[in-house]
Amino acid sequence: MKKMLLLFVVLFNYVSVLAQNEEYSIIVKDIETMEPIQNATVKIMKTQQILLSNEEGKVTFMLTGGSNVQVSETNYEDLTVRWTSLNGDQKFVVYLKSKNNKLDEVVLSKESPEKILQKLVNNSTKKISISHRQKVYVREFFMLDNQYTYYNDGLVNFQFDKNNNATTLLVEQNRSYGLLEEDVSADLKGYNLNNIMENYSNFKYLEPLLDPKAKKEYDFTTKGHSKNKDYYIMSVVPLDKAKEAIDNFEIIYDPEKKIIVEFTISVTPATLDKVEEKTKEGDKNITKSFVKVNYRWDGNDYYLLSSNEEIGYNVVLKDKTKNVQVRNSFITTGFNKQNFTYNESDVFKEKSLFNKKNKILTNYWDISGFTATDEEKAIIASLEFKL
Repeated sequence: MKKMLLLFVVLFNYVSVLAQNEEYSIIVKDIETMEPIQNATVKIMKTQQILLSNEEGKVTFMLTGGSNVQVSETNYEDLTVRWTSLNGDQKFVVYLKSKNNKLDEVVLSKESPEKILQKLVNNSTKKISISHRQKVYVREFFMLDNQYTYYNDGLVNFQFDKNNNATTLLVEQNRSYGLLEEDVSADLKGYNLNNIMENYSNFKYLEPLLDPKAKKEYDFTTKGHSKNKDYYIMSVVPLDKAKEAIDNFEIIYDPEKKIIVEFTISVTPATLDKVEEKTKEGDKNITKSFVKVNYRWDGNDYYLLSSNEEIGYNVVLKDKTKNVQVRNSFITTGFNKQNFTYNESDVFKEKSLFNKKNKILTNYWDISGFTATDEEKAIIASLEFKL
């Protein structure tokens, strides 16, 4: 009888543990087109976890019990979904309605766009530079001559100390798969986690537009956002006579709060065609360049939400040319103004997760804010055995 009772207790506890760790997935779609919506922000109210939908419109998360869910995206009306309306389903779809305001007329202002941008950067930097910590999921795909050859990702914590203007980085978990050739691995090692996070926080990517000479290199235009009446879009493109400028900028901002919501930097093929090709051994010729960074204002705090960077270039070697492509992503899954405690030995002081020994405690990549698409999962699986 005692054995039966003990068995019952064990089974009851086992079932309880399983019940406490249910995995759920949400797919976000446009209610009119039924197409998936990428980069929609999904916030699980009970845990305060922040998720970002992938190309399939999908997010995945773990949850004990139920929770209301907030879904938002710049071009759509915000939506709060009550858990009871989901009927406890572990896979469900939510639909967003387009704002469709059609307010894309040119905005007239007494101030020059350059001065407006300077004020936006100053104010945004001030609001984002408070002492805080961010839990971030980072990942990187690497291609050599159009073949995926390397992948790494990790769950890391950044702690910002406003008083000392310093960043501390701790790595919770990480994994690296694949192989790289020596002559290109140095480029990958140059990806500095601390530097890039600081660049997002101080808007270093927009520095070329803040230079006094920028008006001689770029054309600035500001319009109302076509789908969100609360935002403006500043478009900045190189002038035909520009000698050095090749990047196109699009900056979405809130004119009332005076903060930057999103910026995109890209290089068009037409612009690249105008750039003189370098031919010396070791030279690099850009073939692709794209940066998109999103920020979040949740009513109290302002911080980096996500970033995606893609760069491609041809490396001139002695007897041939190699094409290198790197795709990096950052997704903030948690924001907190409380400092965490740590030992100095736990601080990660290397530039990147490249060649860091794998530390896998859980399947963190499935519930870390950004769910891999089926295509990405296949790429990662194909590299997992190249060790």
